[in-house]
Amino acid sequence: MVSDLCPASKGSGPPVSFASQLWQFGQFSSRTSGPKLVAMERSSRTATRRQAATASRRETVEQAEAYLRAHLDAPMRVSSLSRMVGLSERGLRDAFYSVRGLSPKRWLLAERLERARCALRAGDSTTVTVTGVATDFGFYELGRFAATYRAAFGEVPSVTLRDTIRRSAESQSRLKGIDDVCAR
Repeated sequence: MVSDLCPASKGSGPPVSFASQLWQFGQFSSRTSGPKLVAMERSSRTATRRQAATASRRETVEQAEAYLRAHLDAPMRVSSLSRMVGLSERGLRDAFYSVRGLSPKRWLLAERLERARCALRAGDSTTVTVTGVATDFGFYELGRFAATYRAAFGEVPSVTLRDTIRRSAESQSRLKGIDDVCAR
């Protein structure tokens, strides 16, 4: 009686599993049986695990990034960050590599450089200096900061600030010209 209900017990069909449910609904031909179905189900479980691991890594990296963005000016060790997110150092590095393609330190360096560039571009000509911006974002070796900045953006930070000041002066002179025309 059981052999009539379950094709696996007859020896001709697939084992009772997800694959056998597909068998019942006609998803496989009669030639697909036994080891093929088991292998298909195994690869399906592996893919599901891989997707869950990727999502977990992405969440861990996003949590670490949020913490790092909140503390850009403070020096951060990978060991401290890994304890904060609940992973080993190697696990955190692997997560960053799989999600971002770089290590946590490289990501932090790139983020600090980008923020420094934004600060230099938004700078006020009277108060912003390259030294001030660099130290605000945790770069205390100014020569290395300038070299790393140049490698990342193709120009030294002083040129970025100088261009910002020049653009600001040009826009101020245009506004002054408009004010002069409007005052007549």
